[in-house]
Amino acid sequence: MAIRLEKPWLPLSADAIRLLPAELGVFELGDEAGRILYIGYAGGRSLFGLRGEIERSGAAMPAATRFRSEVTMQYLTRHQELLMLHVADHGALPPGNRASPPPRLGRLSPL
Repeated sequence: MAIRLEKPWLPLSADAIRLLPAELGVFELGDEAGRILYIGYAGGRSLFGLRGEIERSGAAMPAATRFRSEVTMQYLTRHQELLMLHVADHGALPPGNRASPPPRLGRLSPL
């Protein structure tokens, strides 16, 4: 399994969001250039799972024009893994995650 979320970007549109499952998982919101603006997750208390969280997060982030997601039961671990990977690749959290960083974020050294 690849550590990076390598699924293709989808347009952040009502039609694309409507097709998402109401499942647990992680997602990334990006801009037109494919830069990751926010990494989020749909957990056990998320209304309508990935569908609801992507819709809510996308509405709060006007610069986001696309998204990609991954269904996983280990959403908290995978969320932290994606955040650590972003820090390893870019030296900082995505802009949308900087206001409320996780309390403890480990280090990841991808090859």
